[in-house]
Amino acid sequence: MDHADILARLETVIAGRLGADPETSYVARLHAKGTGKIAQKIGEEATEVVIAALTGDDADLTGEAADLLFHLMVMLGARGVPLGAVLAELARREGTSGIIEKAARGA
Repeated sequence: MDHADILARLETVIAGRLGADPETSYVARLHAKGTGKIAQKIGEEATEVVIAALTGDDADLTGEAADLLFHLMVMLGARGVPLGAVLAELARREGTSGIIEKAARGA
């Protein structure tokens, strides 16, 4: 199976479900609860990624990373931020030292 465009397909599915019935769609249910709830889920999933990285096996880490990416995609969709914008930002940073890039942001 070709996985190259899975994030683009996921973005399309999420966009289609944002306005769906919250009784039948997890994405719609999260969206109905607002960005605060979606952000909370991202935090929970990020924590689970850290735990899996430290104590789990590769399958645990893979599953938790997929959950984190999914919830991040839900947030992007809820905020109307296209995945292409995130990918463009990554492309802009490509080839730049992380130390230099972080300093340029004043972080």
